[in-house]
Amino acid sequence: MNKKTSSFLQNLRQLNINICPLSSTSVGRTMKVDPLGLHKLKIAYQNSILKNFLFVDSLQKPQLSVRFFCQGVLAFHLEDNKIQKRRLSTLTSVPFGKLLYPRRLSFNSQCFFVSDTTPQLSTDGLEKIMASTEHDLFHKEKKSLAVAKYRHLIQECNSMSDLLDMFSKSSRFSNCNYFIAMWRIAKNMSEDQKRVERQLLYKHPAFNHFCEQVLKEAKTVNLKRLMFTLHAVIKIGIPQNTYLVQVLLRLVQERINECDEMGISVLSRTLEVMEASKNVDALREGLRLLVDKQIWRLEHILTLQTIMKSIGKDAPYPLKKKLELRALNELNKFSPVNSQHMFGALAAMNHRSVLLLNECSKIVAANIHGCPFWMLMNILHSCRHLQYQNLDLFTAIADYIITTFDMWKIKQVLGILSFFESLKFRHIGLMNLFLTRVLDESQSLNQKEILYILHIYSSLNHFHECQDQQFLEVITSALNTYLPKISSLNLLKAVYSLCLLKHFPQDPFNHLLQENIINELLLPVNKNEMVESMLHQVNACLELENTSVLHSKTLTLKECSPTPSRSNVEVEDVLLELLESKRLFLKDVRLPHNYLVDFELRMDSRRSQIFPVSEADVFKAEADILRVALVCVSRSAFCLGTTHPRGKLEMKMRHLKALGFHVILVNNWEIKQLDINSAVTYLKVKIFSPEAFPNTTEFGVQDLK
Repeated sequence: MNKKTSSFLQNLRQLNINICPLSSTSVGRTMKVDPLGLHKLKIAYQNSILKNFLFVDSLQKPQLSVRFFCQGVLAFHLEDNKIQKRRLSTLTSVPFGKLLYPRRLSFNSQCFFVSDTTPQLSTDGLEKIMASTEHDLFHKEKKSLAVAKYRHLIQECNSMSDLLDMFSKSSRFSNCNYFIAMWRIAKNMSEDQKRVERQLLYKHPAFNHFCEQVLKEAKTVNLKRLMFTLHAVIKIGIPQNTYLVQVLLRLVQERINECDEMGISVLSRTLEVMEASKNVDALREGLRLLVDKQIWRLEHILTLQTIMKSIGKDAPYPLKKKLELRALNELNKFSPVNSQHMFGALAAMNHRSVLLLNECSKIVAANIHGCPFWMLMNILHSCRHLQYQNLDLFTAIADYIITTFDMWKIKQVLGILSFFESLKFRHIGLMNLFLTRVLDESQSLNQKEILYILHIYSSLNHFHECQDQQFLEVITSALNTYLPKISSLNLLKAVYSLCLLKHFPQDPFNHLLQENIINELLLPVNKNEMVESMLHQVNACLELENTSVLHSKTLTLKECSPTPSRSNVEVEDVLLELLESKRLFLKDVRLPHNYLVDFELRMDSRRSQIFPVSEADVFKAEADILRVALVCVSRSAFCLGTTHPRGKLEMKMRHLKALGFHVILVNNWEIKQLDINSAVTYLKVKIFSPEAFPNTTEFGVQDLK
C-alpha cells in the first residue's frame, strides 16, 4: 500500500471518529493505484450504499482528482440553509483536496455527498468543515496576492536601487526574493550598466539593513529559494569575499543533501562562475559527491551539461567518466543545441571523449545553418583546448561562413580563421575569399588584425595563385603605416611571418635590423627560446634566400644548440634493414643556422646508388655526389587532412635545398603503421628515383594506396 492510499484511509478513519462512526462491514471498497504514476487514485465502490460522506475540494483551484463509480448516491447542495438533493446514477469525477493526515483536509461548504441512508450531518461537523475551508481559501488568496505583488513590483522597478527603495518603504514579500528580482532586472543590462548599478546599490542607505534581513531569512527559507538567492547574488556581481556571500555558501553546504535536480542545476550554474576559495571548493566537492550519487536519476540533458561545466577540471576521473557515460546513454535525445553545448561542457572539465565529440560533431555539422557566431567560436575554442580535430566539422563550419560571408565582419571571419590555424586546418575556399576581402578593405585594418592575417597565412603556408603578390604588397603597405609605433616583439613576429611567406620588403626588415631594436629583443625580459629561434630564422633567410637588397644586413647572433629531434628508432631500423650497413647513412647531422637533419645519405646524381659516408667528409661533397636529407616529420607538420606542408616545414625545406641537399620527407606515423617489409618498400620508394627501380617503385606506391 503506497503513501497516498495510507493517507486516504487515515482520512476516512478521522471522519468516522469526528462525525458518524460506522461499522467496518457496511462499506465494501477496492483501492486501485495508477501504475503510471499520474497521481490519479481510482476507487471502485462495490457496494451501492455508502455509509459515510465523501469530500470535495474548494472550487477556487483545481486539485488532485479522484474518480468515483457511484450508484444511488445523492448530491446535496446547501442553498439558504436548506439542503437540496440530486441523485447521481452515472460515473462522476470530482476533485478532492488535501488529506487530513499528514495534510489537512479541505472541504467545500457548498456541496457534499451522502448515500440514501446517510444520517444527517451535525451542526458542529458542518461548522468545522466550513471553518477549515475558509482557512484554506485565506491562505490560497494570500499566496496568489503575494505572487501578483511580486510580478507587479518587478514591472514597476527599472533598477536594483528602485527595489531597495520599495524595500525601505515596506517589504511586500520575502527578502530573498528582492535579490532574485534584482538579478531579473540586471541580466538584461550591459556590463557597464551593471557596474554603475552595483555602485548605486552599495551606496544605498538601506543596503546594509537589507543584507542583514536576507541573512536572517536565509536560515529559514526553503532550499530552492536559498539556491536562487545565492545564484542571484553572484550573478549581480557582489564580491565573493563579502560576509553575505560566505554565509550563503555555508548555509547551502549544510543543506546540500536536500537538493533535487533543479537544486543541483542552479548550484552548478552558480559554481560555474565562482572563483576558487575554501567555501567554494568545499561546496564544489559536496556537489561532486551528490552528483556521483544521483547521476543516474538526472532527467534533463541541460542539467547534465551544467554539472559538467561546474565540477571543475580537477574532478576525479571516475566521476568524469560517469558523466561521459551518462551523456552517451542520452545521445538519442540530443538536440542540435545540446550537441553544441557538449563541446564546452567537456572542455570545462578537461575531459576528451572522442566518441562523444564525434557524435556531437555529426549533429552540429548537419545543423550548422543558423548556428550563432558565438557558439561557433565556443565550439572551435573547445576543440583547440581538447586537441580535437574533425575535418568534417571544420569543413561544415567553413562552408557555412562562405555561404553567409557577406553578413560577417572582417573581425569575425578573422577569429574563425585564427582558430582554424591553431587547429592546423586550411580551407582553401574560405582563405581565398577572405584574401579578396582584405584587398578591398586593407585601409580599415588595425595593427592587431594585420599581425593575425600574417600569422595565419604564413603558418598555413597559403598562397593564392592569382592574387598572392598583390596580397603581399597590400598587407606590407598596411604594416608600414604602423612601423613607427609597433613594439619590437610584434615587429619581429611580423617580419618572421613575411619570411615564412618568402617575402622580404625592405622597410620592415630595415626597421627590425636597427641595433636598438635587436638589443631590446635580446634583453632578459624579452629573451626566450621563441625570440631566439625567430631571430635565427630571419638571419637564415637573409643569408640563404634571394634577398639581394638585404644581403649585407645579416645579424651577429650567438650559436644555440638545435632543438633535439624526436626519437626516430623505427625509421633507423627500417634504414638498416634496407641498406644493411650503418656506414651508408649519418644520423642527427647538425647544419648552420640551427638546422638538424635526421638522416643524411650520399647518392649519385640519378639517385640510383648509395655511397658510404663519414662525419669527416660531410661538408666535402664532390660535384657528382648528391647529399640527401631524410627529414622525419609528424602529422602536425602538415595541414589537417592533407600533405600540404605548413610554414615552418616549407621554410626548412627551402633552406636545406639552399645548403645543397635533396630533401625527402618521411612520415613517422606511416612508418609506425606498417610492418617491417612494407616499411622497407615505403622507404625504398622515397629514397630511390623511379628510374632506378621502376618495378619496385610502382609496386610500393600501389601498395601504400
